[in-house]
Amino acid sequence: MSFLAETLAFNREFVQNRSYAEIPQSKYPKKKVLVVTCMDARLVELLPRAMNLHNGDAKFVKTAGALISHPFGGAMRSIMVGVYQLGVEEILVIGHHDCGMIGLRPELVLERAQTRGIPPERLDTLKGAGIDLEGWLTGFDRVEEAVAHSVEMIRQHPLIPRDLPVHGLVVDPTTGQLEVLIDGYNMSRSRGAP
Repeated sequence: MSFLAETLAFNREFVQNRSYAEIPQSKYPKKKVLVVTCMDARLVELLPRAMNLHNGDAKFVKTAGALISHPFGGAMRSIMVGVYQLGVEEILVIGHHDCGMIGLRPELVLERAQTRGIPPERLDTLKGAGIDLEGWLTGFDRVEEAVAHSVEMIRQHPLIPRDLPVHGLVVDPTTGQLEVLIDGYNMSRSRGAP
């Protein structure tokens, strides 16, 4: 049975048994926080449990490496919707040790894309159009630097309020232990009024 068929079979039972009734249903995060974190599969259950977050407590934005790579990309749009539409009052950027983005080499990714059937001419066309594929696909050397970069990208955004706390943390993907790198309470106070 394919993954999709298995998922749909389970879903039919889930709905028929009204299993959804025990899950909080508000779209507004009860704890008024938004977490930007990595898409790493180890964090799906571990991170919320390590933070005592349950369904309905927080908004999550997941990107490879917890990176906010563009001030007007999808991740920043999600953050802004969280702040201005969904009542988010605090943001936590949480990277993790042993991240797949550490040392990511763009040439290897592009080589694998070609192996999967993307023609080299398409890559040349994108590069000719001024798209920096190598820069876009470059990882980072240290998770701490990546977290600091994402925190600053959010904090310095012209449409984010100056008094919004933006914290930077790193989680151990095995134990769930959190380490604070940037205390957003101190940073937001020092930024002054919006």
